[in-house]
Amino acid sequence: MTGRTGNGEGDSPYHRPVLVEEVVGLLVVESGGVYVDATLGGGGHAEAILRSLGPQGRVVGVDRDPEAIAHAADRLAAFRERFTAVQARFSELREALAAQGIDSVSGILFDLGVSSHQLDTPSRGFSFDRPGPLDFRMDSRSALTAADVVNTWSERDLAEVLWKYGEERRSRKIARAIVTARQRRRLETTADLADVVRSVTPAPHRAKTLARVFQAIRIVVNEELDELEKGLAAALDLLKPGGRLVVIAYHSLEDRIVKQFFKREEPHCICPPEQPVCTCGRPGRLRILTRKPVVASDEEVRQNPRARSARLRAAEKLSA
Repeated sequence: MTGRTGNGEGDSPYHRPVLVEEVVGLLVVESGGVYVDATLGGGGHAEAILRSLGPQGRVVGVDRDPEAIAHAADRLAAFRERFTAVQARFSELREALAAQGIDSVSGILFDLGVSSHQLDTPSRGFSFDRPGPLDFRMDSRSALTAADVVNTWSERDLAEVLWKYGEERRSRKIARAIVTARQRRRLETTADLADVVRSVTPAPHRAKTLARVFQAIRIVVNEELDELEKGLAAALDLLKPGGRLVVIAYHSLEDRIVKQFFKREEPHCICPPEQPVCTCGRPGRLRILTRKPVVASDEEVRQNPRARSARLRAAEKLSA
C-alpha cells in the first residue's frame, strides 16, 4: 500500500487513503454485501467502505504486514462482527477467505505499494531518506531481505533488477558500484545503500534514482508483481457476477499489469459476425468501468503529495 489520502473519517496518522470517494463509488454495489480490502494498511479504505454499507454489510481486511493488521483491528473494533482482519498475501486470498467461510464477494479493493507508516518508520528500512536497516520486508516472516540482495546477488542480477523493476537507466553503473562497495564492507543500512547510489548519480537526478533503486529492491524482496498477478486472478474467481474489482497502482509496472489483466479478461469474441452463438471460448469475464485511470484531484495532491502518482482502475465481473 502506498501513500494515499482522504478527508474526514478516512484519515489516520498511520496512513491516509487515496481516492476514498471514488473507491466507494466504484466498489460498493450492494449495501449488504461482503467486501475485501486486500491491502488493509491503516484501515482508512475499509472504514469508508463499512460506513457506506448497511447493517448486514461486511468487510474483510487482508494485509501481509502484522503491524497493519494490529492497527486496523484496533481502529475498526467498533464495527465488531462486521469487520475481520486477516494476515495473508495476495496469493493466499482464496484460502484466507475460505477460512472465514467466504467463497464469493461483492467487491475487492487493491491499493498497491507501501503504506505511509511503512515509509515513515525507519526500522522498516523502506525509505532512502530515513536511516534504517536494509530490510524492506512487508512481512517479517519472509526470509529474503534487502541486505541479502545487495550483499550477495551478482552484479549482473543486480543490474537486471534495477532495470526491470526500477526502470533505472544507470542500472549497470549502480550495480557495479554496489559490488565494489560491498567488497570493502557489508552494506547494512539504507544510508549505506543510498550513499553508494549517490556516488555514481549526478546531483539533479539523485532523488528519483534513489526512489527507483529502493523500489526495485523492495519489489524483489516482497515478490510484489508476482503476488499482484496471483491476487488479481484470485479476486476474479471470488467475485460474484456484478461484483467490482478496484485497483490503485502507483507506478507503471503495477498499472501495466492491472491494465493488461483487465484487457485480457474483457470480452473479445473472435467468432464470425454471422455466427449466432459464440464457440471460440473467449467471451471474457470483466467489463471495464474506467477506460482511463482515475487520478487524485489537485486538492488531494496538495494535502498529500504521495497521492500524485495514484492511478485507479475498476472493472465489473460479468455473468457467465
